[in-house]
Amino acid sequence: MLEKISVVIPLYNEAENLLLLYEKLTDVLRGLATDYEIIFVDDGSTDDSLQVLQALRDGDQAHVCIIEFRRNFGKTAALAAGFRAASGNIIATLDADLQDDPNELPGMIAELDRGYDLILAWRKQRMDSSGKRRSSRFFNWVTSQLAGGKFHDLNSGFKVYRREVIETIRLYSDLHRYIPILAEAHGFRAVEKVVAHHPRHAGESKYGYGRIARGLMDLLMVLFVTRYLRHPLRLFGWVGITIFTGGMITNLYLGILWLIRMLGLADIAPIGTRPLLAVAILATLLGIQFISIGLLGEMIRYFNYQPQQEYSIRRIWH
Repeated sequence: MLEKISVVIPLYNEAENLLLLYEKLTDVLRGLATDYEIIFVDDGSTDDSLQVLQALRDGDQAHVCIIEFRRNFGKTAALAAGFRAASGNIIATLDADLQDDPNELPGMIAELDRGYDLILAWRKQRMDSSGKRRSSRFFNWVTSQLAGGKFHDLNSGFKVYRREVIETIRLYSDLHRYIPILAEAHGFRAVEKVVAHHPRHAGESKYGYGRIARGLMDLLMVLFVTRYLRHPLRLFGWVGITIFTGGMITNLYLGILWLIRMLGLADIAPIGTRPLLAVAILATLLGIQFISIGLLGEMIRYFNYQPQQEYSIRRIWH
């Protein structure tokens, strides 16, 4: 049996699912580890989730921990708070909607014995709406193409980690879905395991199409910190050369027109009145400025990251 396992569950308005989730998870954990803790992170719920959690803790103070956020800070912040509170050498995460099956946990943990550091649940037969499945497939395909990843289901919240992984990865923004990519960039080994997936037991999905755009923007940042953080010139260089080359070609074209006009070889209007001249100069300057400021900002944020800045805790029951 495991010495101790910590299970981190971020949640937002899942009052109807929490009791059954606790019961199922407890049945599994009792036969899996000599000691365990279930850390519920209430991400600003507006329903009765907190009251349900407090009742669960009143009946099981030895194993239930509650972290309450002052408002909704997002899943990444909730996971970061849960990871900081976790004391087990093995940490598992799953969603509170009961679509993840706690009975899959022993099989996922067993994969750690094969030398892996991070196990991802692959919901091969997803029980979600068609729109959610399509958008998830699109997101995973784009991520795989750009990041060269081997994963089919990065959006799954059901994962098992060795403690070293969560102590190494820096989580902010919406980076929770890219943990496997960040982990492998640090030399950890990650693998997927096919698991059962169930329809939502109760409540409503918090899914929104806006997360696709946010996810793709975060993907660009992940590509930067995993590929170019130690060699920024490899990124800045080719972008700068591309913009500079385009500007030089445009300027050469305008210079030839100016020379033809000065030599009287053709009746050509002055280049100073051409919008192309202003566009070429402004595009070059603004392109370099925006890209440089954005990526330099990510570099500064990455090296000065403090997890406690990503959320605000009202109180902790431990």
